[in-house]
Amino acid sequence: MTMLKRTALGLSIAAALGLSTAVFAEEPAAAAHQEMHQEMHKEGHAEAAAEMKGAMPAAAPAHHAAHWSYEGEGGPVNWGKMDEKFTLCESGKQQSPIDISAANVTTLDNIELHYAASPLSVKNNGHTIQVNYAPGSFIKVGETQYDLLQFHFHTPSEESIGGKRYDMVAHFVHKTADGKLGVIGLLLKVGAENAALKAVFDNMPAEADKENAVAGAQVNAAEAMPKDFTYFNFAGSLTTPPCSEGVNWMVLATPAQISQAQLDSFRKLFAMNARPIQPVNGRIVRLAN
Repeated sequence: MTMLKRTALGLSIAAALGLSTAVFAEEPAAAAHQEMHQEMHKEGHAEAAAEMKGAMPAAAPAHHAAHWSYEGEGGPVNWGKMDEKFTLCESGKQQSPIDISAANVTTLDNIELHYAASPLSVKNNGHTIQVNYAPGSFIKVGETQYDLLQFHFHTPSEESIGGKRYDMVAHFVHKTADGKLGVIGLLLKVGAENAALKAVFDNMPAEADKENAVAGAQVNAAEAMPKDFTYFNFAGSLTTPPCSEGVNWMVLATPAQISQAQLDSFRKLFAMNARPIQPVNGRIVRLAN
């Protein structure tokens, strides 16, 4: 088990990130937990997320009429009209990603990492680069266990903080035994080479629907995480069709670094694969204190 440090940043982290502090307030932990539980189950969409096999943003089959993309006729503005299964992309009220510009400072459960190394398997699914993870790794948030299924990337970052989007984001997708989804968002900015993700960037398939299982190579998602695990928490959705809601989002406040070369190698395959920012619609974003 890895218990990552969550510092008592409170309002100071808001100032560091350039967020407005006037709207921040302390919130009792019990009330925060109850309200989040209600948001996660609003409109009965929590179970819809379980319908996504592994919650993976997979490429649409060639014969499928609803071949979504990030631009043109198949772009995000049309996702909700392309297939009856995609209607939440247009009608949903808890859609992701969002701009995090206000939050309630409160007490949130620690995120405990129970990640082990996994054989390296890197897939180009036509929409992103995805690393499928071997069974056995998970996180615990309070009493809830979420099993790690896979992680994948978007550029620029889908989430923004105070109106700022980062160079990339990695989404670590988890699922509970009863099918509820929890996603950790790790923001990435250009700086030093990311050693933990080097093998991933070095083995990305150039062709869609190709998977590269690298003999003898491993990846450990724990090594990609920052030491400070202060996080923003809110109810949201998958950021790709069918845009299922009921997803527990945990966006880390501390970004990690990737090199310009690593960013460029990804953007040669996917110049842009980020959904536009979605309305908050009255949702409460919480910041761990």
